[in-house]
Order: sequence, then C-alpha cells, then structure tokens
Amino acid sequence: MFSEYHAHIYFDQETYVQAENLCLEAEKLFPIKRGRFHKKNVGPHPCWSCQLAFEASEFPTLIPWLNFHRKGLNVLIHPVTDDDLKDHQDYTMWLGQSFTLDLSIFTRKR
Repeated sequence: MFSEYHAHIYFDQETYVQAENLCLEAEKLFPIKRGRFHKKNVGPHPCWSCQLAFEASEFPTLIPWLNFHRKGLNVLIHPVTDDDLKDHQDYTMWLGQSFTLDLSIFTRKR
C-alpha cells in the first residue's frame, strides 16, 4: 500500500546512548537511511528523536526487530506519502507509549 516508511526513535538525555546503539545496530542490519540524532524537539515530535527511513519491503522484518530490541524506547512509525498531516495523524503506529504530536506545523491538503 505504501512504498516508504519512517520510524522515529524517541529518547531523552538518560536514554540517548541506548537510542544511539539501537539506531546504529539497525543501520548495520537493515538497508535503511539513518537521520541525525536530534537532542531537541524537531518538527511535530515532542521528544528528542532519530529517524530511520526504509522501504516497505523492510517493514515485516525491521518493525518486529525494533519492537524486540527497543528496550523501553518509544517509536513512532508512519508511511511517507504526499500528505504529512495524514502521515502523522491518520497513519501512525506506535511501539511503546504514544505521544501527542504537534500537528500545527502541517497544512491540510484538499
């Protein structure tokens, strides 16, 4: 249905090293593009985060791997379409706790 996804690994000062290790290990094991480790809230995200971008074909193996290796970290997963608002409002799934995103940064598509 969707061709590309993002997984946003959420962390804070205490869990930064854990998140870094998780993202770096994922990068070794899967054909993903790892973004920067943001030590501030970026975009709609209410926590520090690191983005993992991946093709839909990786979803069936990457997402279970993340779930079993996240060790309490929270992960937002969403497809990448031409509608950022829908991606972050209607198409989200969570590993761990869900958070309220700041959707005001997105414009509604007609």
